[in-house]
Amino acid sequence: MRFPPGVSSTDFTAALKDFEAAVGKAWVFTSDEDVALYRDAYSQVWGEPEERIASAAIAPSSVEEVQAVVRAANRYRIPIYTISTGRNLGYGGSAPALSGSVILDLKRLDRIIEVSERHAYALVEPGVSYFDLYRHISERRLKVWLDCPDPGWGSLVGNALDRGGGVTTAAYRNHFEAHCGMEVVLPSGEVMRTGMGALPNAKTWQQFKTGFGPAIDGIFSQSNLGIVTKMGFWLMPEPEAYLNGFVHVYKYDDLIPLVDIVTHLENCQIVTGMPYFGSPIYSGLRPPDQVAARPDKELLDLLATPGGPSKSALEVHAQKVGQGLWGAMLQFYGPTKIIHAQWDYAKEKFAAITGAKFLEGEYYRIPLTPEQLEKVSKNAFGIPSLSIFSLLARSEAGPGLDGHVGFSPIIPRTGEAIFEAQQVFSEIAREYDLPMNPLVMPFTYWQRCFVFLFLFPVTRDVEFNKRNREAFRKLVKVSAEHGWGEYRTPVIYQDDVMNVYSFNDHALRRFHETVKDAVDPNGILAAGRYGIWPRHLRKG
Repeated sequence: MRFPPGVSSTDFTAALKDFEAAVGKAWVFTSDEDVALYRDAYSQVWGEPEERIASAAIAPSSVEEVQAVVRAANRYRIPIYTISTGRNLGYGGSAPALSGSVILDLKRLDRIIEVSERHAYALVEPGVSYFDLYRHISERRLKVWLDCPDPGWGSLVGNALDRGGGVTTAAYRNHFEAHCGMEVVLPSGEVMRTGMGALPNAKTWQQFKTGFGPAIDGIFSQSNLGIVTKMGFWLMPEPEAYLNGFVHVYKYDDLIPLVDIVTHLENCQIVTGMPYFGSPIYSGLRPPDQVAARPDKELLDLLATPGGPSKSALEVHAQKVGQGLWGAMLQFYGPTKIIHAQWDYAKEKFAAITGAKFLEGEYYRIPLTPEQLEKVSKNAFGIPSLSIFSLLARSEAGPGLDGHVGFSPIIPRTGEAIFEAQQVFSEIAREYDLPMNPLVMPFTYWQRCFVFLFLFPVTRDVEFNKRNREAFRKLVKVSAEHGWGEYRTPVIYQDDVMNVYSFNDHALRRFHETVKDAVDPNGILAAGRYGIWPRHLRKG
């Protein structure tokens, strides 16, 4: 058995007894087989000294049991690392930031406490997955939608606290911003409620976020300052209809006005769904009832040109095949008359780009028929799925792979920023012999910026993984030099990323540490999570 760092075997044994008294012996896991289930299945350091391995795991079933565990951890100074369902694959999974930590697994706190169709909100515990809540809503035929990440087997609470995103409207796809009210077990074991929840018998806990006094919900996202045991979420009222449409442009520099117009339309709430950018000559980016274009050999040869293809070569190819060099898919939710008018208005704006062409997309009345459900991208309709596992995961689509890790820098939402980032990332890709395609576009999970999402493949080849770790760390540093920072990252890189958020001699990290020392003086909660270490571990 592995022991937490700095904890004697006597104290650890005594702590396990207290944990068993709190949650029941059956829910304290210490065998190698059980603890191995909490390894990061997608780890880039699998089997290496740097791999993060837990010492034990505990699965409480109530807030009172969580409190008892926290108090026992304080008595013996046992580091505990909280997970909701532990399915944060690609960003560290269920592995702790500090090896030897005891996993606090909240999967048994799985109550859906309330879903209000009238006010479009839900109040859930951390063990509730998107599938769970979707099933609950569907069985009761409630006219509210989820905004789902992919895969949908993860926790609403866990995904929001790690600041995950979805794909519907801007008001809901930023999952932390769409929360309203939380209950937190503090490092002392005390229970606190935020926002209006601090008012006994509050009637608007899931309707008004900030309550009275400083709003503190944010300090519990991507942090180790508390254990969230309940969390409210605003849900999307079921729309009357859905529409999408496509715009294609043919000149290389047309990407700049294309991005500007899409962003303006979304900021004005004309485009109400998440827009997608891409290259029609590479990805198709067209309605699903049309045959998706495949990159032909001529294009693949162009992309393989040393140093990348020239602007003019890409423009000539786009004209030759009769498809756009760049494109965008726009999505609209709402009443039928309004969304058709919004699409017509958008086309008027894009007409400012010489040669822009439009493709009419899908139109559906809501609710969808079973036949329609089989055709659509389910997440766009609030339906969780597991489709992401076809991408760099253990599937037939990725033979020999053991998963992926995500490099996720935030860049400005402009065409110029895309061009600059593609050039910078391509240079590093060539240095480390990584695939890099100058036609792959960033995502718009958040309304006013882009996130590039690069998935590094993971294997059980130590040298392969080591090389990719070097590339990842260089990307973190070089991105920071250009003013781009990651918004989340796997546990093995969290110190690297926190180090580049260094304004004014790391004032942000020093403030985090001040708060950490005040609320968690024994340093028991999630030591090292997102680069925030307790005082006794900072020098290490």
